[in-house]
Amino acid sequence: MTAQAHTTSYYAASANEKQLRPALNDNIEADVCVIGAGFTGLSSALHLAKAGFKVVVLEADRIAFGASGRNGGQIVHSYSRDIDFIHQHYGKETGSAMASMAFEGGEIIRGLVDEFNIQCDLKDGGIFAACNDKQMRELESKKALWQANGHRKLELLSETEIQQHIGTGRYKGGLLDKSGGHFHPMNLALGEAAAIESLGGRIFEDSAVTSIDQQAITRVNTARGSVTAKYVVVAGNAYLNGLLPKLEQKAMPCGTQVIATEPLSPALQQQLLPKDQCVEDCNYLLDYFRLSGDGRLIYGGGVTYGAREPGKIESLIRPKMLKTFPMLKDTKVDFAWTGNFLLTLMRLPQFGRIGNNIFYAQGYSGHGITSTHLAGRVIAEALQGQAERFDVFAGLPQYPFPGGRTFRIPYTAMGAWYYTLRDKLGI
Repeated sequence: MTAQAHTTSYYAASANEKQLRPALNDNIEADVCVIGAGFTGLSSALHLAKAGFKVVVLEADRIAFGASGRNGGQIVHSYSRDIDFIHQHYGKETGSAMASMAFEGGEIIRGLVDEFNIQCDLKDGGIFAACNDKQMRELESKKALWQANGHRKLELLSETEIQQHIGTGRYKGGLLDKSGGHFHPMNLALGEAAAIESLGGRIFEDSAVTSIDQQAITRVNTARGSVTAKYVVVAGNAYLNGLLPKLEQKAMPCGTQVIATEPLSPALQQQLLPKDQCVEDCNYLLDYFRLSGDGRLIYGGGVTYGAREPGKIESLIRPKMLKTFPMLKDTKVDFAWTGNFLLTLMRLPQFGRIGNNIFYAQGYSGHGITSTHLAGRVIAEALQGQAERFDVFAGLPQYPFPGGRTFRIPYTAMGAWYYTLRDKLGI
């Protein structure tokens, strides 16, 4: 077996290092075997290695092969469902516990970047942009909600003020989160992998897990080797590929598409995003964009099911980009790519245990950058005997999508169409 090359992304082309780590070709032992070298797996392994655990990470393809190496690269706080939804549906105790963790993921990222000197073009500032008056009212409520839960670095932007941050007249206003930000996600993942290895952890690529023999000491098998471990962390998210069918039935892979332009002139960069902050709009199927470290506009949006060819991705996303920035009509697109994230029915992460020694975290529903890093910390806490925070997430119900595998996609697409129509009508 040979590991797949990374997708046709700007991130893969500009990765700080492209060396393929070896495949597992032996039977080895560890305290913890982590399955998957995306942000959940890397954060778990890094926090565990810092705590003194002997850690092995098995990756079927390449480090950050999935959503962790393909996303918009934006630090966005809270969860795909915000704190008020959690309070309403799961009660005050659960809501308060999750609120206390809602802004931690970004702090973890910045802490790791500083501690291990990770070069990933990290920049400060993120904007939620309102496309209509209804969304602006919702941002006013979000600001009050987040401030009530201790997050203070927020500023409402009027229709005039937002144009000082984004060079378009498309938006009615916005909410600036000064503790938000953006970065090169693959280089963050590679930096975290190097940090794990500096602490004695081992990472094997091209090492898909074929089966798990669960006992008091569990064996994780690949085609050419195995890892015997006290604990296993399953962090495959949308890329488990049939390893644990019962776990995979709880969520649905969805695709998002991203393009990156050619490098823009400094004057054009200043015209588009004069303060170099990242942006996402407030639509159900949202657009998101930012400048890369070398001055490209990275623009993504929408949700589809299944992969698309790069040419089709550009034809889907370029019109969205030009609606926001018509001055880019003659600008070349150098990269176009897609990748899968994992959507849950309630749009909240799914944490849990299989038996006593297999832990899993998945289903961040498009809000994964900060939540995955939080997941790694709370998993590490649980393996050290402090499972209170892990159990807050594990206590959330994990409902399957209605209609099973046959009908879950059309049902979900119908729901997305409904909310997209509401966005267009501003209701």
